[in-house]
Amino acid sequence: MTFLIDQLENKIKKTCYAFFLAILILVSLGINTIIFANDILRLTINGHSTGIIDIRLNEEFAPKHVKRIKLLVNEKLYDGVVFHRVIPNFMAQTGDVKYGNITSLDSSLVGMGGAEYPMLVEEFSNLPFVQGTVGMARSQDPNSANSQFFIMFEPAPHLNGKYTVVGEVAEGMNVVQMIKKGKQSSNGSVEVPDYIVKAEIIKIKYD
Repeated sequence: MTFLIDQLENKIKKTCYAFFLAILILVSLGINTIIFANDILRLTINGHSTGIIDIRLNEEFAPKHVKRIKLLVNEKLYDGVVFHRVIPNFMAQTGDVKYGNITSLDSSLVGMGGAEYPMLVEEFSNLPFVQGTVGMARSQDPNSANSQFFIMFEPAPHLNGKYTVVGEVAEGMNVVQMIKKGKQSSNGSVEVPDYIVKAEIIKIKYD
């Protein structure tokens, strides 16, 4: 009996050791992004950049914001919406479903609109803003996110804990990097911007 208990203890110790060793390896490699096993927001992009961007949605940390995105996708409100603010080496912003549609683009107001739904209460987390992180845009009021979001070109630690992280790019970062840039002197405003042809939710099936 004592022998069986000793064997069981040894197996538990080996399992724990392997687990912590794996964590140490990930840390030593500098892997600091979070992989979310959730649904995918798929954006088909056209313009200077063409292709597909798959964004793995962060439902654990931002359930209300992800719910809003899914609602707007289902209503097809993101279809045709431009990347109106794109700052080199920083981020690409889109999602103005009121003033930002390519068919009726209002360059004087784009970036100031949203959906006809209430503003969202912030869901800040400790998830870092690194390359490929997707955050919800807002005004100076932390509880003012609505429909607009942005995708990071590069890490921006000054945003950490100040904007809601809704996901990260799972595939298509090369497409993100090619999105037409604006001028920094004009706060990233883009002339003839790239746009979302179609936004859709890809449901992840679990075995």
